[in-house]
Amino acid sequence: MSGVNRKEKKYAKLMRNQPSNFTFSSADPGAGRSGMGPSEPQTDNPNYSCFTSHQGVNGDHGQQQQVGSSHQPSSYGDRQRGSHRGGFRGQRGSSRGSYRSYSQEIPKIITATNFAQARAAEINAMLKAVTHKSGSQFLQSLPPAMRRRAMSHNLKRLPRRLREIAKKEVEKIAQLKKEQSKSKSRKARRRHGNLLMEFNRRQRKNIWLETHIWHAKRFHMVKKWGYCLGTKPTTKSYRACYRAMSKQCLLQDLSYYCCLELNGTEDNLLKTLTCLSSREAGTTFASVACLSGKCQGSLVLYKADQYPEKPLGPVTFLWRPKTLSENRQLWIWAHPALKMDLLTELQLVCQCLDVPVPEPAPSECRTVTRTPVKQAKVIGSKRKLHDKAGEQVVPEKKIIGNGTRDPLETVIWTSLTTGIVIEDLTMEILRYRLIGPLSHCVMFEAIQAAGILKNSEGREETGLHSWWSEYCESPENVTLHNRQEGVLLLLPGIASPAEISAGTVLGLTVGDPRLNMPKNRTTAMPDPTQPKDLEKIRELCLNGVGAECAQSQIWDRNIRNIVTETKITEQELNGMRSKLLVPGTRLDLGPQESKIPILLVQQPGKMAGQEHTGWGSGWDILIPKGWGMAFWIPLIYRGARAGGLQEGAKHTQYKGLPHFPDDFPDCPAGMQHSEETEKELIAKYKKYPPAKRPNYIHHGTMTPFRCPWQRLVEDWETQNQDGGIKPTMSDQEQGLRSELQASNREAVGVHEKGAFEEISSEEKPPNLEEKMEEESESMTTLEQNTGCKNIHNPSNRDCSSKSGHVSILRNRKLLKQVSAWCRPTSSRGQQTRQYRGSAPVQMTADTVKSVICSYPRFLVWVRLSLLKKGSPVANATICIPSKEDLQRLASEPNCSGPQEPKHRDPFKQECKALRKSQKKRTLPQDSETAAGDLERKSASSFGKVLIRGLWPTQPLNVMSHCSRLTIGYVSQGDFSLTVGCGEAWGFVSLLGLLRMVLSQPAERRGLALVRSPASLQYRFAKINIEV
Repeated sequence: MSGVNRKEKKYAKLMRNQPSNFTFSSADPGAGRSGMGPSEPQTDNPNYSCFTSHQGVNGDHGQQQQVGSSHQPSSYGDRQRGSHRGGFRGQRGSSRGSYRSYSQEIPKIITATNFAQARAAEINAMLKAVTHKSGSQFLQSLPPAMRRRAMSHNLKRLPRRLREIAKKEVEKIAQLKKEQSKSKSRKARRRHGNLLMEFNRRQRKNIWLETHIWHAKRFHMVKKWGYCLGTKPTTKSYRACYRAMSKQCLLQDLSYYCCLELNGTEDNLLKTLTCLSSREAGTTFASVACLSGKCQGSLVLYKADQYPEKPLGPVTFLWRPKTLSENRQLWIWAHPALKMDLLTELQLVCQCLDVPVPEPAPSECRTVTRTPVKQAKVIGSKRKLHDKAGEQVVPEKKIIGNGTRDPLETVIWTSLTTGIVIEDLTMEILRYRLIGPLSHCVMFEAIQAAGILKNSEGREETGLHSWWSEYCESPENVTLHNRQEGVLLLLPGIASPAEISAGTVLGLTVGDPRLNMPKNRTTAMPDPTQPKDLEKIRELCLNGVGAECAQSQIWDRNIRNIVTETKITEQELNGMRSKLLVPGTRLDLGPQESKIPILLVQQPGKMAGQEHTGWGSGWDILIPKGWGMAFWIPLIYRGARAGGLQEGAKHTQYKGLPHFPDDFPDCPAGMQHSEETEKELIAKYKKYPPAKRPNYIHHGTMTPFRCPWQRLVEDWETQNQDGGIKPTMSDQEQGLRSELQASNREAVGVHEKGAFEEISSEEKPPNLEEKMEEESESMTTLEQNTGCKNIHNPSNRDCSSKSGHVSILRNRKLLKQVSAWCRPTSSRGQQTRQYRGSAPVQMTADTVKSVICSYPRFLVWVRLSLLKKGSPVANATICIPSKEDLQRLASEPNCSGPQEPKHRDPFKQECKALRKSQKKRTLPQDSETAAGDLERKSASSFGKVLIRGLWPTQPLNVMSHCSRLTIGYVSQGDFSLTVGCGEAWGFVSLLGLLRMVLSQPAERRGLALVRSPASLQYRFAKINIEV
């Protein structure tokens, strides 16, 4: 019986899902689905449905058992299926009304002809798959009894009719394996040849600096402006880098800066470049000190004849000292984000739009290395690379220079009318920057002047260094080299690079710095025991370096290429060191030592303002390409600490200068950078859950991720034309007045509590309006006195108000006047200094009127020092304090500042509706349609999809959106390690700044309020305009 029961269980398990029959009756077409005939009664009892189904499956034998046992299951398996499977199916089917739904889908009659025609394509595909065996199924074509394992690798064991198909399939598989080869092992990938090929491949899209691999092991890398650059060290070194800039030496690789060379007569160059700058903004290309070649200059370039509008960006330039040739060479160094705009404008003004002169095949993507003669005599069993044809494969060469540029691409443009030639020297000349008081000590120990070849001694052994032997044949060149070496020897006796004239240039030819490296890393320090020539040092500090000492052979392109091609490799140097009699001694190559022409350019450091003058000064080293690591490692071994983009931005920030492109909102590169930064910050904001995001609408911040400069100056110009400035309360703020006392009582001071107690209900909102009206009246005193009716008078200066574009004020004379009016005071802990120079113009209504009418849409670069605690951040608002704020500060010196009332979020309900609609997307189609309609409605109403905590529309009035009038925004801010308090740098509207200063008392001029985007607390700060 056990065997019979086992068979029954197995059979019942196989047939448990098979219905007994299908019957479609006109009375109840769905009855046949449960396995019941038309005469069988239907019931909702799950046991009954299970019994009828089981009866149809097991036949008569099952019926007899069921009758004899009063409708009970015949076996244990049947009881389990009846109590679990059948019962739950009946309940689930009956609850959803499955009979009616299925009866509507199943047709009553099927015509075989029509059904076959409708499925003809499927039938043909099935027949084709069965009859035509593909190559991958050649083994499956055989019966299982004829299949053998050896057939997979020995095709002769297959039947002859399948051998051709199998052969084609095997060749196809072999070709695919060859194309998609398995990744090599790490040992194979780390071989020099394979590693070099991989590095060259990765440089085709983004340019690598010569120090890239060194930085990639120690820095966080980022891809910006077409380069792979290091942002900051992986170690905790923020304060260590600041100490290096202040007391020691910080090293930066600025080789990503682009260099453009202009070659032509001096008159043509000056005549062409005059329209790109203005004397009002400071230095020009025609400055006497810069034109002689002994100093480096810096300026902001504009589009041709567009000053003070449409700036391009800041550049530094360097003239080659005059030679016997009539033509002059000019190097212009620019940021890579500025390169294309600058190059286009230079081609336009220089008329270099003619057919470009083809450049001789440059060695950008390959390096011609010197092959020693001894290698031809070495006989060994080292294997050689060969291709399929048996020819020897040329080994991969390291990319030196710009790896993204085609070697045949033209990089020279000439003009047949002006005779000016423009050449792109990007990555042809490397630039390293040393920052700190010990930078000249590090530089002095790392590099040494090249030796002079005397009396033709060893000149025949120089080989490829013949250019140096030819240079030494002239007594004038030898005398000049000795003078340059003498200046280099005086540098260790100077306490700081800031003591030398700003931008001093020193040309020099040095030996291979790899031969002077110490065994271990040391710190270069001035030697007090070394005698100093005080007279020469004093003369060097007062008069600087002469123009003749600024001459260098690095200006000659042919010599640069020779120096790059004849560099001795590290492998050769190590081989020579291994043959030294006394290990560790200095390797003396004699005449075979490489000679490298370089340029040393002094960086003045902080020059704006009267505080910490000279901080951050140092030296720039210009060297030919191919020698990057040869100079980098010796400088590191002398105690220089490496820095990245973050350290460079902090260095510029502590000097009080705007950093490009972050702090140039009027330049194309600055606008693009602002848009990219806003997208990144919004994406980062969305990644946080809603509960962890700051609600910027509640904080009254309309643009937390960017600074709406254009809208700010337009609002101030509109209010100036209307004749009144009154902070307008929006609908969101009007509903807030009843909540002012509860939302601010806990956070404000004693005086603020008393002020808000007066506004305890909605019946007393005029008090707040009267307070704002008093503030606005104090701010419009200038306008009532001046009566400036039309700022677009044709007799006035053609300013940016006509073009609708914001500009930055760079007129140094006007900046000095505004700086004197603001009475710039020192930071916390510093003594106040009087204004130097000629007596400033008195601040009168007529003077301010003329400035406002001439520069209505201009911004002013300012520095803000917080009076008390606080650390400002980017995009913080700069506001005008009210009279009550100034009175409170006078009565309470320790007062940190007022508070902004909490704003109401008018989009809260819409955001909730959108969230609910998103949750209902998994429901039936009707709910999804309703959610989509709601989302489309919100998007069409507000311009974009709502994000909780952000304003969805363009700000309408950023000036008077909050309780204090906004005059500017913070571009960069942090706790300053230089002055020991929070500092911020940003731009303010010139019109708003003058009105603020004019309305403030004499002893409180220059005080403003700063508030972070995610805070309601205002902080008092002093405004300083440093020129």
